[in-house]
Amino acid sequence: MATSPNITTQYTSEQFVESSGAILFDLSNGKNKTVCLIHYHAKDEWLLAKGRRNCGESRQEAALREIHEETGYQAHLYPVTMYTRAPPIDERGHMPDIPRLYPDIVEPFMVTMRHLGTDGVKDVKIIWWFIAALDEGVVPGSASGEEQFTPEFFPLQQALEKLSFQNDRDVLREAISLVNTRL
Repeated sequence: MATSPNITTQYTSEQFVESSGAILFDLSNGKNKTVCLIHYHAKDEWLLAKGRRNCGESRQEAALREIHEETGYQAHLYPVTMYTRAPPIDERGHMPDIPRLYPDIVEPFMVTMRHLGTDGVKDVKIIWWFIAALDEGVVPGSASGEEQFTPEFFPLQQALEKLSFQNDRDVLREAISLVNTRL
């Protein structure tokens, strides 16, 4: 029996958890865009809103639900122009597996693979990242989410500096780049 020439890691459903998150922007102020971070009180950390996907829930639905639960804000996924290796919805025949530029899509712009456990445990958390914007008429500072979090909007550069973890800064930096390209 042949083996794949590609390095492959497989996980059973007991070994992985899927999460979805979204970078929540307030785009109502033109060039003065802000982004919502959540302050996790128990560990005094500044984070991006994300959480586990429920059974039967799409990744997009999970991202919006988690934003609402953790920040209290109503939002929608924000379409951006980006490269992705996914084929178009109207794919016809074979298409090479290469990045293509798509305008105005609401696909994940990044994925994080977080290895969990120690001592040879092979568990992993897969985090799908989306871009979101406040719904029209929603005012920053007017909502509160789950008790353990306080949401707060920051200017983009300040948010990059405020985040507790470099991985989150990398995700936010990419989201800012995509949002700035679209506007």
